[in-house]
Amino acid sequence: MQQFKFLTLTVLSIVVVSCASLNNGSSSFDDSDSPYVQEETTPVVKEEPAPKTDKIVVKEEKVKVVDEPETEVFKYYVIIGSFRVLENAQNYKKQLSGEGFLPVLLENENGLYRVSVSAYNDEMPARERISAIRSKYDKYDDVWLLIRRS
Repeated sequence: MQQFKFLTLTVLSIVVVSCASLNNGSSSFDDSDSPYVQEETTPVVKEEPAPKTDKIVVKEEKVKVVDEPETEVFKYYVIIGSFRVLENAQNYKKQLSGEGFLPVLLENENGLYRVSVSAYNDEMPARERISAIRSKYDKYDDVWLLIRRS
């Protein structure tokens, strides 16, 4: 029992002495360069970003309509996919038809098959359609503009 009192008194003394060095809640870390010391910072107000105006990729190519040769030829095409294999382009066309698009397949002079979902003779309606597709369908944010070269 005597040893228990002595041990308790010793531990209590050590705690009091070590806490005495802490002056009014100060810490020895205050003057330290330790990465664990938290510095007071003023809150940063995050500004609302301006509406994003995505640039539209524009390419000029010589193309021909593959699947419907009777189709009217336009100058501006909204391209939603490109494929090296015709069968893949046809499968993608079916998928897009199921989503409400009216896709047409084009072939460029390098043998790539472009899947177009809209065609125009004026550039502005084509750009507006690209913006509309991007805002309505997140997965088609890479849609781009093809200008048919004669």
